[in-house]
Amino acid sequence: MRAPETGRGIAGRTEPSVVFGAPGSAGTPGGFRILHVSTGNVCRSPITERLTRHALADRLGDPLTGGLIVESAGTWGHEGAPMETNAETVLADFGADASGFTGRELLDDHVIRADLVLTATRDHRAQVISMGHSAGLRTFTLKEFTRLVRAIDPATLPDPDGTDGVVERARALVRAAAALRGWLLAPSAEADEVYDPYGAPLPFFRSVGGEIQQALEPVVTALTGVPAARA
Repeated sequence: MRAPETGRGIAGRTEPSVVFGAPGSAGTPGGFRILHVSTGNVCRSPITERLTRHALADRLGDPLTGGLIVESAGTWGHEGAPMETNAETVLADFGADASGFTGRELLDDHVIRADLVLTATRDHRAQVISMGHSAGLRTFTLKEFTRLVRAIDPATLPDPDGTDGVVERARALVRAAAALRGWLLAPSAEADEVYDPYGAPLPFFRSVGGEIQQALEPVVTALTGVPAARA
């Protein structure tokens, strides 16, 4: 059974974040907050959150040096639920940590604090934007953001080893992607979607996990300025 693709943000409610990197909050020099959004927050967004954290740790070495905060939530989130077992298996395939995860419902506060919102589908993107909080310029589907990032010359972004560090580079990357959005369109509507594997067998979960990993690789490289290590 699929949960309805409907947002239920509730203003004023605050929940703890899943944190990668130095403490900080959106809009401050100390941090840049990435929010991954899907429907139930038990399949796609947990996979994306934990793969992002794993990739950032791989690039940055010491996770306390990056200032990047990675979390996830669902537009119809299963509050307090563990991620799906097949999602845990997919993360294990990539060497990522699935431990300690609990599902969350998407709330206004999550959107307010996020510097970048990456959603599984266009419907999720529309739901986040409909919550307000000037979210339009910092909300993309994951695959949309990947497409835009590929078109950005990394030489135009701040040096991640400079005085402004990875946080200012990340903010510049979001601004550049937003500026390109109207010029670099998807070849098809489906090109920006990560489809829901909820209730599907493990091979489909693995296929979705592969799509997410492939989409994340250029994003994390652009954020950090460090390419993935080659085996």
